[in-house]
Amino acid sequence: MIEPYRVNADSTNLVELIAEQGLAVVDGLDGPEDLLRLAQSIAVVVPHRDSGPDGVTTIADLGESIVRSGFAGFSACALNPHTDRSGVPHPPALLMMSCTQPATTGGECVLIDGQAVYDDLAESEPEALTVLSTPRSVLFGGAAGHLSSIFSDNGRGRIAVRLRLDELAQFAPEVNRWIPALRAAIDRHAFEFRLTAGQGYVLDNHRWLHGRRAFTGQRVVHRVNGDPLPELVVATGVRVRASSDAA
Repeated sequence: MIEPYRVNADSTNLVELIAEQGLAVVDGLDGPEDLLRLAQSIAVVVPHRDSGPDGVTTIADLGESIVRSGFAGFSACALNPHTDRSGVPHPPALLMMSCTQPATTGGECVLIDGQAVYDDLAESEPEALTVLSTPRSVLFGGAAGHLSSIFSDNGRGRIAVRLRLDELAQFAPEVNRWIPALRAAIDRHAFEFRLTAGQGYVLDNHRWLHGRRAFTGQRVVHRVNGDPLPELVVATGVRVRASSDAA
């Protein structure tokens, strides 16, 4: 499943693949320095709450004591499909990850193309799509978070996806009624793969959802958030297709 998205870190097709498909699975990332170098070549790095000064976050299992709201990534638990930084007004457009040490067992990446989910709901559950696009219908990130919707107009002709499915998302009652339909669409379009050492991915954080299977062993990955360099002209988010284009 990952082969259509797979490129080397120095490939000239990397940006084109991100622009067209919203995802590139990247070989040749031998450590956090390689990931940061790649990130800086295509993006303005956006620091994360948990990152170092350079914007790189090291993600590993820190033990059961860390498993609390907003910190489940630093455990060995499974992670529900989500977009990064849903609780801030302007989530970064790109998520860049690399693996230094794979898990002993489990830890597969779970990816879902929001374009496929959006198109699926538009055809199978149009009422759900309307409700899930209602402004200010979800509070993301807790009391100090951000009111938005799961699908929202990004102001540039596309739809931005914003989602988390844990206790830090509070859905309006009418939205909550359609979450099972959303989860079913997500499940229909999910695929998973195991990152090897030196491999990573770059995805459109306004389009793709990502999650993780539970794992054993000391899995170590690195993360960088960023926004595409303006000169690359990479449009992010879901395309709204006319009904005549759906075939």
